[in-house]
Amino acid sequence: MRKKLFVVLAAGLLAGVMLAGCSKNKEKEVVPVPSVEELPQQTPEASEPTPEGFPTVSEREVVDGKVQSYLTGEWKDVKAADRRPIAVMIPNNSPAMPQYGISRASIIYEAPVEGRITRLMAVFEDFDDLDRIGPVRSSRDYFVYVAMGYEAIYCNWGLARPYVEELINRDTVQNISAAVEGIYNPAHEAFDRVSRPGYATEFTGYLFIDGLLEAAERLEYEWEYDDAYVPPFTFAGDEIKAQDNYKDAEDATMIYPGGHEGNKGGYGAYNPYFEYHSEDNLYYRFQNGEEQIDEMDGSQLTVSNVVFQYCHGEVRDDHDYLAFGVHGEGDAIVFTGGKAIKGTWERYDGDATPAKFYDENGEEIIFNQGKTWICNIWEEYGEFVEYE
Repeated sequence: MRKKLFVVLAAGLLAGVMLAGCSKNKEKEVVPVPSVEELPQQTPEASEPTPEGFPTVSEREVVDGKVQSYLTGEWKDVKAADRRPIAVMIPNNSPAMPQYGISRASIIYEAPVEGRITRLMAVFEDFDDLDRIGPVRSSRDYFVYVAMGYEAIYCNWGLARPYVEELINRDTVQNISAAVEGIYNPAHEAFDRVSRPGYATEFTGYLFIDGLLEAAERLEYEWEYDDAYVPPFTFAGDEIKAQDNYKDAEDATMIYPGGHEGNKGGYGAYNPYFEYHSEDNLYYRFQNGEEQIDEMDGSQLTVSNVVFQYCHGEVRDDHDYLAFGVHGEGDAIVFTGGKAIKGTWERYDGDATPAKFYDENGEEIIFNQGKTWICNIWEEYGEFVEYE
């Protein structure tokens, strides 16, 4: 096991630890305004196998207006697949359920927050036909740093001001944020409330796609990936199963990021788990003993890959505000195709690059094409993790 790196946030450009906290927000009602923007088309090259001979989506080519996504490896319209994604903060506690539109996310990043519950950041590239996403909740700085690694436009309603205000208002963080204290350039046109009788007010705020696009245009955000963009994953080639490259890895069909005992690591409040189905090569998400569903269509949340990314964490004060190191390196387990592939993650090249995942031989882990769910595991409580 390699030593973990955790640097306390001190300088904006240092790839350090991300500090977390809670905020009391002043939220405003606004009305979204429709706008649709046609995006430029890129022309990547053809796919080829890895040096070891296992076929992967190592390069891309446009075929009939489609190209393989950086985030899922799947064939998607060029407009969506070559466009920077959005990263939306979504609550994951029971009083907020169900979430709307979340099944369309390409990546879901889950991490503990104060109160020892988890919050989600859903990363979308294919959102043009959605009307809204939500509910939307407030920012924590380790989520911002993860979003920056995907070159995502970060979307939030509220923030932990002592730990996020300076970061989220930097020129290097392109954000679509609701008009609350601590946000210097609010995107009021992107957010509004939805009637949800019986729900607390903080679970009624949504991001509206028409307003998002208008706000991005007003703020002069670029939708193209940077020339130095680094894709987060390496995917198995078409009609190839990644698990065929890991036949000696452990089998794992039930995955419990918080185990079954206690809640010290943040996952025990609602006891989430994933169940692998070999017939469709997907992991099905459960929470509170029930299927976790998307309110938009009633579908259960499913992904092709689940990742446990072990990060050093600290409690900052008596409010239980948390900090996690999402730069540096740590242990990792990638679950794909019913296999558990142990290895490490590394992120040393700055905020604009994502964490990369490597097996015990130092080779980049190959993911199955499809969606990925990344669980930030508080490494000090990693003993509670279970899979079988």
